[in-house]
Amino acid sequence: MSVSTLFRRTMFCWLVFLAPSAVVNAADKPNVLFIMADDLNVSLGCYGAPVKTPNIDRLASRGVRFDRAYCQYPLCNPSRSSLLTGLRPEQTTVLDNIKKFRDQIPDVVTLPGLFRKQGYYVARVGKLYHYGVPGEIGTSGLDDPQSWDEVINPIGRDKTEQSKIFSINPKNAMGATLSWMAADGTDAEQTDGKGAAAAIGLLEKHKDKPFFLGVGFYRPHTPYVAPKPYFAMYPTDKVALPVEPADDRSDIPRPALPVQNPNYGLDQQKQKEAKQAYYATVSFMDTQVGLVLDALDRLGLADKTIVVFVSDHGYHLGEHGLWQKMTLFEEASRVPLIIAPPKARNAGKTSPRLVESIDIYPTIAELAGLNAPANLPGKSMVKLIESPEIPWKNAAYTQVRRGNKADSAVGRSVRTERYRYTEWNGGERGKELYDHETDPREFTNLANRPEHAEIVKGHKTLLDKGLPLSAQ
Repeated sequence: MSVSTLFRRTMFCWLVFLAPSAVVNAADKPNVLFIMADDLNVSLGCYGAPVKTPNIDRLASRGVRFDRAYCQYPLCNPSRSSLLTGLRPEQTTVLDNIKKFRDQIPDVVTLPGLFRKQGYYVARVGKLYHYGVPGEIGTSGLDDPQSWDEVINPIGRDKTEQSKIFSINPKNAMGATLSWMAADGTDAEQTDGKGAAAAIGLLEKHKDKPFFLGVGFYRPHTPYVAPKPYFAMYPTDKVALPVEPADDRSDIPRPALPVQNPNYGLDQQKQKEAKQAYYATVSFMDTQVGLVLDALDRLGLADKTIVVFVSDHGYHLGEHGLWQKMTLFEEASRVPLIIAPPKARNAGKTSPRLVESIDIYPTIAELAGLNAPANLPGKSMVKLIESPEIPWKNAAYTQVRRGNKADSAVGRSVRTERYRYTEWNGGERGKELYDHETDPREFTNLANRPEHAEIVKGHKTLLDKGLPLSAQ
């Protein structure tokens, strides 16, 4: 054996020992397509809603749909910071739409950052980390530059024609109130249409090397803007509003209701128009998702790409007289979640088990064969993807904080497979217990009934253990 041959073999062995990821064939590394919608509840066809979402439904048929997935905080910045760092909000300390998590935890390795460290091409199109809608469309907002190799901030007709949008309260920012517009023009002219086109362009350009591509759609976040044909899909005379007991609010603690005037005082016709607009934007967003998935298929990438679809949090559409987010009811806490590994063995299956947004980071890392940071509190769902009905977590946690120092309301909620239990300021400002087996829409608060005292006690123990009040 020549000296040069011996040297090459020795160096190869040292490379394998010191840096195994550096010598793994790029073709063996799975890609990641991470799709996030904004302010989307489970108004999707695959979740049984009367909304036309054939493309997201198609993705669900290729992967596993999680029926009990819960966010950590029902507000954009805290939720996104938590999901993408894999940390709970009390660890990121981000509890509003202003603070940057990197200022609090400068050395954190984010989910896309983990892939970037492994030599993946890592890019973002649209809203992954938080920025205001519609005010900051076209900017990077509170983005985390350390997470990406490349970013694209699309801006479309919905932003440039913002003055045409109807709002129920023009004095408030459009992103904080119910606003909508049936837009002229094509899908491609809208911000999400431009985002889908940009994502497809990146797939085409980087298809031959491992990538992590985050695609963040702005809809259905208010203002609910979509081209007119999507509004025509949902005539207002066919839109159903929630039917609820007249005394529904009588047993709900005041801090649980961020809007004291039910439905903002809107008449039923205006409520139907708002819901029509929300559904229209969901279907519009679904079409853009479909364009990206079609490109994945066309480029021959589907069989080597992990696809994730999720929302940052849920959303109210009139339940309990509430709209939008920032509550601890099921509608705002629950999120749609679909994970489709390449050639999933359980394609089309659903899991009824409790999972949390913080579980996504360790799951994607494991599916890709990467080691997630050891300090993550979430639990990889890989075994659940392989066997969707095996026993799993016994609790999922969501929290929220509202008000000023003089009148603050700290809400903590634990969801078990049967119940939801919520405390406001440790119970001083109210408690809630809902039995989802008999009361899935959370109409009857059982927290103060003597016959449920032991159930309350057990859930309080779970809550204090998983989400201590002292950490808030």
